[in-house]
Amino acid sequence: MEKFDYREALKNIPHKPGVYQYWDVNNELIYIGKAKDLRNRVGSYFNKDTQINAKTRVLVSKIRKITFTIVDTEVDAWLLENSMIKKHQPRYNVMLKDDKTYPWIIIKNENFPRIYWTRRIIKDGSKYLGPYASVSMMHTILGLIKETYPLRTCNLALTRENIDKGKFKVCLEYQLGNCKGPCQNFQSEQDYDRNISEITDVLNGKIGNVVRNLKRDIDEAVADLNFELAHRLKRKSDLLENYQSKSTVVNSSITDVDVFSIASEEKYAFVNYLKVMNGTIIQTQTIELKKRLDESDEELLEIAISEFRSRYNSTSKEIIVPFNIDLEDTRIKFTVPKLGEKRKLLDLSQKNVQFFKKEKIDQYEKLNPEVRTERLLSQMMKDLRMNQLPRHIECFDNSNFQGKYPVSAIVVFRDAKPSKKDYRFFNVKTVEGPNDFATMEEAVYRRYRRVLDEDTGLPQLIIIDGGKGQLSSAMKSLKLLGIDKQVTVIGIAKRLEELYYPGDQYPMYLDKKSETLKIIQQLRDEAHRFGITAHRKKRDKGTLATELELIDGIGKTTAEKLLKYFKSVKKIREASESELQEVVNLKQAKAITAYFNPAVSEQKAGGLLP
Repeated sequence: MEKFDYREALKNIPHKPGVYQYWDVNNELIYIGKAKDLRNRVGSYFNKDTQINAKTRVLVSKIRKITFTIVDTEVDAWLLENSMIKKHQPRYNVMLKDDKTYPWIIIKNENFPRIYWTRRIIKDGSKYLGPYASVSMMHTILGLIKETYPLRTCNLALTRENIDKGKFKVCLEYQLGNCKGPCQNFQSEQDYDRNISEITDVLNGKIGNVVRNLKRDIDEAVADLNFELAHRLKRKSDLLENYQSKSTVVNSSITDVDVFSIASEEKYAFVNYLKVMNGTIIQTQTIELKKRLDESDEELLEIAISEFRSRYNSTSKEIIVPFNIDLEDTRIKFTVPKLGEKRKLLDLSQKNVQFFKKEKIDQYEKLNPEVRTERLLSQMMKDLRMNQLPRHIECFDNSNFQGKYPVSAIVVFRDAKPSKKDYRFFNVKTVEGPNDFATMEEAVYRRYRRVLDEDTGLPQLIIIDGGKGQLSSAMKSLKLLGIDKQVTVIGIAKRLEELYYPGDQYPMYLDKKSETLKIIQQLRDEAHRFGITAHRKKRDKGTLATELELIDGIGKTTAEKLLKYFKSVKKIREASESELQEVVNLKQAKAITAYFNPAVSEQKAGGLLP
């Protein structure tokens, strides 16, 4: 394959703002980007000193031709990049995903325009206002319009010629007062259009202007002694003021502002947009972006801002964002608010984008459980400062009763799920009395001595239920086996859910809602449950064996054999001498029968029973 001479290509690229395009060997456009300085930006892809990720290296290896378009400013490059990406959809550019069709309110381009909602946008000159992320909110607005402004709902062709010829008659809507009957010339087009103008202002958040005009009309009607008209106008004004009080989210002095926030994942990002007019949100939408080259949040937000402003023809001079955007333009002011009303708007946008992100991820993970597993493991690796995914996790816990019947339990999780067939417990052999540290040391050593001998594979993460003392004991055994550097080991203390690392003086705290902490807690609780179960079985067996040892001729070994064979003392009590002789000799069988059934034994001795 012919090698691309990027040095020769760079000679023809100027130090000016613009948009560059990369083409592959098949002359297909594979990437579009913007730049403040075209030559410097393109050159950075080929500079060996520049740190680029693996996906970008693959892109660079496919480049066989570079073209570019010069523009006047960086903002012009920003807008041109967006329109070119939407037109050509290159393979390595961020993909905008907007699979949800949001509803819009349409003001139809016709005589005596109708107003209704739709999910389809047709370029026929009609006005579309929205979109509305909340369908209930959209219907609330339409209900307000219907209650406040009598408009036609029919689809008749209300041309001046048809109306003058008397082709139409008023319908039930007129009789109910929901329409003023423009079809029979009972309402002039001028009066109807004035209503449409007021409705447009309401939908654009300019309710204050409409209310002020209505109050002026009320005063005029009162001066003319037209109290019926004044009453109707007052009712309309009250409805609009009530709606305004509920829809205003910040001070009405904040007008014509765009608000953006972003929430990012490994492969996807989500961006929310709010359009604010006179303190009221009049447009809102959240979109999904699929990453292609591990783009930064800043790059993704720039793409989304350009897309939204283009989609809704926004000319807002102020844009509220969560962090600084490196775009210089005197026509746009980027604001990163820390306090006040603008911070309130940014927080609202961030709540929206976080909710949308959670909803989308939950939907996707229900259909693809393996995706959730990979995300959880990646998050754990990041949170616990590991250098590999914790696909195999083991957790230790000790149980004893006043130093008696000590048991150390180990539970195993594979791909963030319990692997119960791998659970084990150890009967402690070398520890006398209640010594939790020595018990942990013995259990860890025995576990990984066997793993190394059988070559069954070490876990990536070991969790010790306990604080610094238990963790130090576990590390002694791991160091003795020479594997302390091969595995991440942490201890979890129950009181405040503190995580301890070997050698660290202070604990690490994870967010209480963190999925990583929830999995660690699940491991800890499962180890505790399994350890308690094993401990109880051992204690019960020990108690039962002690009771059997009270029988003449039955020692500890024989008692354990009987329990192993019959499973319970109840079955031993009910067994016949012949059944007991399957395990013990005749003398022992008679002694057991005499102990549990003395009346039967006496009858046999007196010859009353065969």
